[in-house]
Amino acid sequence: MSNRVVITGLGVVSPIGNDRDTYWQNLKEGVSGIKFLSGENLMEDIKVRVAGVVTDFQPEKYMDKKEQRRLAKFSQFAIYASKEALAHAEIDMEKEDPTRVGVIIGSGIGGLDVIEEEAKKLREKGPKRVSPLFVPMAIANMAAGNVSIYTGARGVCSTVVTACSAGTHSIGEAFRYLRQGVGDVMIAGGTEASITPLGIAGFNALTALSTSDDPSRASIPFDKERDGFVIGEGAGVVILETLEHAQKRGAHILAEVVGYGATGDAYHITSPRPDGEGAMGAMLEALKDAGITPSDIDYINAHGTSTPYNDKIETLAIKKVFGENTKVAISSTKSMTGHLLGAAGGIEAVAIVKAVEEDFVPPTIGYSVADEECDLDYVPNTGRAMPVKYAMSNSLGFGGHNASIIVKKWEEQA
Repeated sequence: MSNRVVITGLGVVSPIGNDRDTYWQNLKEGVSGIKFLSGENLMEDIKVRVAGVVTDFQPEKYMDKKEQRRLAKFSQFAIYASKEALAHAEIDMEKEDPTRVGVIIGSGIGGLDVIEEEAKKLREKGPKRVSPLFVPMAIANMAAGNVSIYTGARGVCSTVVTACSAGTHSIGEAFRYLRQGVGDVMIAGGTEASITPLGIAGFNALTALSTSDDPSRASIPFDKERDGFVIGEGAGVVILETLEHAQKRGAHILAEVVGYGATGDAYHITSPRPDGEGAMGAMLEALKDAGITPSDIDYINAHGTSTPYNDKIETLAIKKVFGENTKVAISSTKSMTGHLLGAAGGIEAVAIVKAVEEDFVPPTIGYSVADEECDLDYVPNTGRAMPVKYAMSNSLGFGGHNASIIVKKWEEQA
């Protein structure tokens, strides 16, 4: 059994908007969500000054104050984005068989804010002051668990924890389940809320974060002056359905998922393979899965973290797949949102769905100084109206986790 799988709903919480339309419009216009840190996240003895912070988030739309106190922020983000995506898809759970609706929500770290808070209580006030809700708030699977509880979905309920690839892996695995006939609907994506003192200090200790004190020159993927990524937060969720289920209920179809590839580098805990073959393999697997050739891809939403090594190696991998002189349009929307870690693949999946739906490629903003080792078409600074039939999204995570998904403009015929 091999079902066609389509996307019918999108939900977003991000540094550039907490609904799909605001997020997409800001991507199109090249609006940056990179802002100066404040409060306890701004630490004098390290040089990290900016982040992609979510603002104007209103969780009370879906959970009351008491419920919010029992939910880590990454779970709140996931619930909000999932409920928004279900509403966009116009899915009425009372009319669905809940055992045929599943959830796969990935996260790189989980409830880091809760871990910090409860560790502080342990040190300062003793073990009896640690919350009984500490573990069920903090563990990484609780975003998926809480989405299941808040939506009533009782099918597959799972979590992918593959660092910065978690969102893309989650959507890819949901696609595979539906294609195989395991369920009718999947709520899939990623969520993250790691802009905390420990999160910032930890990534800074790896020398992974940008130390720029200029928000417009901090997250600058593929630019020669890039010096690290900018940490972001939020959630991105898509609703996937079998084509049969979507058509039966008269759903508005946004795009079709046609390919998914996943590989491991087997190389290093933080650095990608220098030959780019892990990322290359994921892209090739996705193309093979979709039954298309590299020349069919119109747009790649790159992992594009703005670290010196990642952007160089991803460019090399793209050249190995698409050709040394490829003209494929590539952009990194992390230039606007920062790097949402486990949620990156979720919000970037939303971006490629919108790209094929509207025939528009968002830009890589902040691009100023060309790098001879990153010499492809990164759609610099200004978005581009162009035909987009097939779009690919890449995610590459610490530990050597690589994932690529491909979506296609919706057409009745395969």
